[in-house]
Amino acid sequence: MVVGDFPIETDTLVIGAGPGGYVAAIRAAQLGQKVTVVEKGTLGGVCLNVGCIPSKALISAGHRYETAKHSEDMGIKAENVTVDFSKVQEFKQGVVKKLTGGVAGLLKGNKVDVVYGEAYFVDNETVKVMDETSSQTYKFKNAIIATGSRPVEIPVFKYSNRVIDSTGALNLQEIPKKLVVIGGGVIGIELGSVYANFGTEVTFIEAAEDILVGFEKQMTALVKRGLKKKGVEIHTKASAKSVEESETGVKVTFEVKGEEKTIEADYLLVSVGRRPNTDELGIEQVGVEMTDRGIIKIDKQCRTNISNIYAIGDIVEGPQLAHKASYEGKIAAEAIAGEKAEIDYLGIPAVVFSEPELATVGYTEAGAKEDGIEIIAAKFPFAANGRALSLNDTDGFLKLVTRKEDGLVIGAQIAGPSASDMVSELSLAIEAGMTAEDIAMTIHAHPTLGEITMEAAEVAIGSPIHIVK
Repeated sequence: MVVGDFPIETDTLVIGAGPGGYVAAIRAAQLGQKVTVVEKGTLGGVCLNVGCIPSKALISAGHRYETAKHSEDMGIKAENVTVDFSKVQEFKQGVVKKLTGGVAGLLKGNKVDVVYGEAYFVDNETVKVMDETSSQTYKFKNAIIATGSRPVEIPVFKYSNRVIDSTGALNLQEIPKKLVVIGGGVIGIELGSVYANFGTEVTFIEAAEDILVGFEKQMTALVKRGLKKKGVEIHTKASAKSVEESETGVKVTFEVKGEEKTIEADYLLVSVGRRPNTDELGIEQVGVEMTDRGIIKIDKQCRTNISNIYAIGDIVEGPQLAHKASYEGKIAAEAIAGEKAEIDYLGIPAVVFSEPELATVGYTEAGAKEDGIEIIAAKFPFAANGRALSLNDTDGFLKLVTRKEDGLVIGAQIAGPSASDMVSELSLAIEAGMTAEDIAMTIHAHPTLGEITMEAAEVAIGSPIHIVK
């Protein structure tokens, strides 16, 4: 049935139902607003459907396979360990389905209207939402743009059956024998590691001096060592030049140290960053200010230069992280409700689900020194922790960065098992204005990896127990 295009009124219109948009919609509804969410794809956005969640499901499956094959040190030996990759993919999709279904239930439970289609701004109070057969006008008091990002496509390496992006890598129906990855950032390293664990011969081509730029070299060195143990080749300061594609594979040409090389593989994964989805919304004609890269400019409350239009997530400055988008979504919803919430990124963590896992929050040692802050950098190794030893997983360390004058915790870096879980305590410490003494005096359960945080705090205050000062 075709409905006449009479404007539908709503208090807050959220464009995009990813981890930023759906969280913003729920918080706005909790604060008494009538909320409509527009989604052109699937609830949950990239993160739930083709990003964070499915990649972690594959990473977990890869770890299980790797552990099954290599647990001789613990007296466990398995023969003829096999992978049914179709079942692995079924498991991954099952996780995704549960979570996207959960998002739908949460939106419904909070009385948020969900509309499917593409939104286009008519003016600063109106959008048209279009699907394949019709369009509908919506009038709003406030709008939150949460349209996320998409993989950057290099003209020389256009996506195809054999030249794939992260979505393609997540949806392969077989384990490739050989995989080339252009890009040694978080996404490339995580997906390359998945297939390396399943036995794929993986080669990385990275233009920068090191993989995982932005993380400390002490941390990335551990990841590189782990990858090389699996037979992974890593070429840094390397430039990918071209690709020849056939029905069965690719031949990639690249240059490293002035020498041109070629490598053959089943697939080429191109993972060189993501670009904001701000180019098909019509926001230019509304006058929303953007950078040359299509990043929307916002203030401390996620408000654009148009006072009733907000923007969050990958389309604004800062790291492209799902939890950053969710955080900003809450800030925007609260700002619309008249609250004084403002963004503060110091306590926002970043994580890589590599081997070992990496996590960082707040200041690094180098960053603090650059800002002229006198610090104490206190390290404690996983190898001195009983739980890490019992897990037979002792590579790594925790570094606590504290302000010298008063012991205030201003940053932390973790490389080791469960770093992704351990970092939350340190985010809380920074957010709450805690000192190293506060952490050292907090009783941590034994034996746990969490004790490493306490032990590093004891190093910071000069009273370590389980390592010699």
